[in-house]
Amino acid sequence: MKNLISDALNERGYSTLTQVQTEVSKPEFEGADLLVSAQTGSGKTVGFGLAIAPVLLGDDDRFGPAQSPLGLIIAPTRELALQVKRELTWLFAKTGAVVASCVGGMDMRDERRALARGAHLVVATPGRLRDHVMRGSIDLSALRSVVLDEADEMLDLGFREDLEFILDETPDDRQTLLFSATVPKSIATLAARYQKDAKRVTTVAEKSQHVDIEYRAMPVAPRDGENAIINVLRFFEAPNALIFCNTRAMVSRLATRLSNRGFSVVALSGELTQNERSNALQSMRDGRARICVATDVAARGIDLPKLDLVIHAELPNNHETLLHRSGRTGRAGRKGVSTLIVPPAARNKAERLLRFAKLNATWAPPPSAQEVHAEDQKRILADEVWQQEPTANEAALAEELVETFTPAQLATAYLQLYHTAHAAPEELSAVNAKPQAREPFGASVWFSMAKGRDQGADPRHILPMLCTAGNITRTDIGAIRIQGDQTFFEVKDAQVDRFLNAIGPGMTVEKLALTRLDTPPDLGRTSKPPRRDKPRKFDKPGKQARVDDDARPPKPHRKGGSDTAPKGDRKPNPKHKWKDDKDSDRPVKAYAKPQAEDRKPRSKGAKPSDGAPTGKRPARATDAKKGPPPPKGKASSKKNRARAAAKVQAKAKGGDGVPKRRKT
Repeated sequence: MKNLISDALNERGYSTLTQVQTEVSKPEFEGADLLVSAQTGSGKTVGFGLAIAPVLLGDDDRFGPAQSPLGLIIAPTRELALQVKRELTWLFAKTGAVVASCVGGMDMRDERRALARGAHLVVATPGRLRDHVMRGSIDLSALRSVVLDEADEMLDLGFREDLEFILDETPDDRQTLLFSATVPKSIATLAARYQKDAKRVTTVAEKSQHVDIEYRAMPVAPRDGENAIINVLRFFEAPNALIFCNTRAMVSRLATRLSNRGFSVVALSGELTQNERSNALQSMRDGRARICVATDVAARGIDLPKLDLVIHAELPNNHETLLHRSGRTGRAGRKGVSTLIVPPAARNKAERLLRFAKLNATWAPPPSAQEVHAEDQKRILADEVWQQEPTANEAALAEELVETFTPAQLATAYLQLYHTAHAAPEELSAVNAKPQAREPFGASVWFSMAKGRDQGADPRHILPMLCTAGNITRTDIGAIRIQGDQTFFEVKDAQVDRFLNAIGPGMTVEKLALTRLDTPPDLGRTSKPPRRDKPRKFDKPGKQARVDDDARPPKPHRKGGSDTAPKGDRKPNPKHKWKDDKDSDRPVKAYAKPQAEDRKPRSKGAKPSDGAPTGKRPARATDAKKGPPPPKGKASSKKNRARAAAKVQAKAKGGDGVPKRRKT
């Protein structure tokens, strides 16, 4: 490690290096291609800065005049690229390095002028860098090191073609470093193509979970997901919180709900412009907003220095995304909390994601309203405002308040002002609360109704009808059994007299007769009789035969005879001619075709050379006006008929039959 870079680290407060920074700066890895897997927030930016420093500087401690770039760092998003530029600027500040950026959303003319002046390091996004290469505004022939930061994210975002185009434009003897949180098959394929004898670097963070991130899985009731998020925000009161959703609709809905509850919140989704996105992130950094609701794609490259809480409002689709989301917190030695909101239907998915990500999460219900109030009391008592002396302007008002109000009134006013500035927590349902088992109905009396399934009886109509007519509630009615022509229902024994008094002595409800039964009805299912008693040719041996079809009413005969009608009852169709079949008694339908000797000879005509008539109708003078007949099976339009008539007229005049078109 160069002395000037060591001095920059010491001035920055780096007493010890992180795991990934120590691994990539080993002497045996100097100048080698590296495939590094490290979690988000583990210090990768400084790590690859230390890895490329020996290759870029060589034996010197300082860079020479800035010309074509020597080092290239490619990041997936604009925010991450600018963050990398800031980190490398202070890391190489004492070496005289000139760092330039080429990112989307910035003025391309300014970037072109900066590249023309010369730069030692260039930090870029794939799309904008490819534009500069195709325009010839950047020369990559002098590159010594190329770094792909968050390579898996760039492939997920569809930058494979751009990356391959850029890497093909770089020298073959370059040093190539791939930094990725995970190493899927796509990353391994890219490394095998563009790296030579790459060294695999795996940090401890990949084998075990991030020590600075506490994972909590919170089971919630099906409809308490948003309420649980409100309680989590109120319980931790983090300076900055990031809430992840899977869709834009969920982002908009949750951001609106939190804003209505008094939270200072911004939303990030793919539909925002670059200026709107920058303003939203800046409001998080300067304290105007405290909560950010975003999708996975919109949150790429977000770096908030005081992000202490990450909430997964909706579970991600894979464990790599879970690690990317959670890695936004717990950076630079700060502690962070990553919470998963788990409804009952997503319990198995949450357990699978944590198992694949090798994370140990604490399973506990979300904070209740009482726990939030208890944390508020601790924060009030531990607030530093109690230790501060009043200023000159505050002292006079403080003395007046003390003389005017009692200590109890002052304390009550302070608590009310505090609770007014903070959203009230929500009351949550018990997660494991199961619906109570229905108590036995008890003694009852059965009734029958003269309406069944054949008349369209429906329990959704029968139940309110009986409750209204009988002056009872739905809990007083037990089972309802609908049969073919009648319906049986039971009424609680204690409410039978009330029910009978309400419907009157006529025992009718909406003109439907009711009958009180002395015993419960026999609701056993009657088996349908078999259809045949003779086995069919495709019936299996030993299978019960079905009843004869003679019990069924015969099908009506179709007019003119049918194959299903008895042979003797068939009537010939007057439209057809019949003839007897010699081999069978069954009349056979056949069209009577005239014999050859009975046919009239057609006048086919002879050849023109014989002088005989051709058999065709001679042409008439009116044919030229009418035109040719329309094509068979297709109705000609008026335009086609007019065009055909013009063609005939042209032929009659001695032309070739093709009408001349008007020149335009």
